[in-house]
Amino acid sequence: MQQVVNVQQPIITPRKFKVYQHRQLDKIEALKKVPDDMRFEMKVVANVLPFRVNEYVFNELIDWENVPNDPLFQLTFPQKDMLEPSAYQRMADLMSGKHTTNEVFDLATQLRDEMNPHPAGQMQMNVPHVDGEPLPGMQHKYRETVLFFPAQGQYCHSYCTFCFRWAQFVGKATRFNSNDADQLHRYLAQHKEVTDLLVTGGDPMVMRTRKLAHYLEGLLQPEFEHIKTIRIGTKSLTFWPYRFITDPDADDLLRLLERLVDGGKHVSIMAHLNHPNELRTEVCQEAIRRLRATGVQIRCQAPLLKHINDDPDVWASMWEKQVQLGLIPYYMFVERDTGAKRYFEVPLERTWEIFQKAYQQVSGIARTVRGPSMSAGPGKVEVQGVTEIAGEKVFALRFIQGRNPDWVQRPFFAKYDPDATWLHHLKPAFGEEKFFFEDEYSKMSAMD
Repeated sequence: MQQVVNVQQPIITPRKFKVYQHRQLDKIEALKKVPDDMRFEMKVVANVLPFRVNEYVFNELIDWENVPNDPLFQLTFPQKDMLEPSAYQRMADLMSGKHTTNEVFDLATQLRDEMNPHPAGQMQMNVPHVDGEPLPGMQHKYRETVLFFPAQGQYCHSYCTFCFRWAQFVGKATRFNSNDADQLHRYLAQHKEVTDLLVTGGDPMVMRTRKLAHYLEGLLQPEFEHIKTIRIGTKSLTFWPYRFITDPDADDLLRLLERLVDGGKHVSIMAHLNHPNELRTEVCQEAIRRLRATGVQIRCQAPLLKHINDDPDVWASMWEKQVQLGLIPYYMFVERDTGAKRYFEVPLERTWEIFQKAYQQVSGIARTVRGPSMSAGPGKVEVQGVTEIAGEKVFALRFIQGRNPDWVQRPFFAKYDPDATWLHHLKPAFGEEKFFFEDEYSKMSAMD
C-alpha cells in the first residue's frame, strides 16, 4: 500500500500593508540608489499618471541591481518617456519653478485629457440604461457579460504603469463605480441573456470580504440561476498575496468563494500577471494553493508591453509557470490606445510574432491562451497572423468577442502596415472601402 505523504504548508508571517503614493516617493528607501535626475523625472510623471506601490512589491519583486531595466520596476514606477516630450517638458518646467498645488493639478488635468482617458466607447456605449437613465458603475458591452465596478474597489494594492483604467485613479475624472447592490441585482434579474458577472475596478480584492459578499451572495438566489459565472478581476495575487493568507478576513474571503462554488457558480479569478518574476515568491504560491482549494479557477491575462515582456521567452516561461501552479493561461492583449501607450505599445506584426514564437515553445496544456487581442470599440479583435493572399500582404484578423455576436469568429483582412499598433491604424485589404462591421458599428455609435 502506497504511503500518503503529507506536504507541510509554509508558515507565512503576517505583514502590515504599507503603501506609497507620489507625494511619498522620497520616503521609499530603495529609491535612494536612483540618481537625483531620475527621481525628479518620476515625480513629474507621477503628477500626471497614477502612482501607488506597496512595500511587498518593491522589496520582494524588484531587483534593484537591475534598475531601471527590471521589469517589475518598469511595471510600477513612472518613467520619463511615458509622457509625450512636450507634455513632460511643460510639467517639468512648472515643477522646476515656483508653483502652487492648484497649478500642477490644472496642468495635469489638461495633459490627461490629451491621453484618450476613456477608450473604446466606455463612457458612451458601454453603460446600460433603465427607463432612459444610465446605471452608474456598470458596463454591458457584450451580450453575455456585465461588468460591475464596486465603489469600495476603485483603487489597487499597487498601480501598473500601463493600466488602461488609469483615469479611474487620478484627479476629479469621471469614474465608473457604484455601491448599489440592489440596482446591480435588479438589472441582472431583468436580463436573462447575461450569464457572466465580472467584478472589476480598480481591484475588488482591496475590499473587505463583507463588502464583496454584499454584492455576490445574493446571486445564489433562484432568480439568478442564469448567472453561471462570477469573475473577479484582480492583481492582488502577485501584488498583495497576503490578502488570501494573513489579512484579518482572509479566511472569510476563502469561505465566501467556497459558498459561491458550492452554490453552483463557476468562480473565476481573473489574475493580471505581466511577468514570470511575479510568481516566484513563496507567499504568492501559497495564496494560489489556498485559492484553488476553494474550488475557484484562476485564469491569467496581460498585455504585451515594451520594456516589460516583449520577448517570446518571457511569455513561454510565464505560461509554463502558470500551468505548473495550476493556473490557466487565458489572454495576451495588445496594449490599449490610452495613457502611456507610446511607451509600451509594440507594432501588431511584432506582437503577433512574439505570440507565435512563445506559443511554439509550450505544450498543448498551455495553449488555452488566446491573442494577441485588441479590446477595441467594436469588440475583441485577434491578430491571427501576417500572410499573403493573391499577391497582397495582409493581416488576418477575427473577432473573439463583438458588440454584435454575429461578428464573432468571422475572418477579415487588413492591408499590411508594419507600423500599425491598433485597429484604427488598419485599412481593409483587397480594395474594400470598409471592414464588414463598420457600418453597423457606426449606427451603434450614433445611437449612444
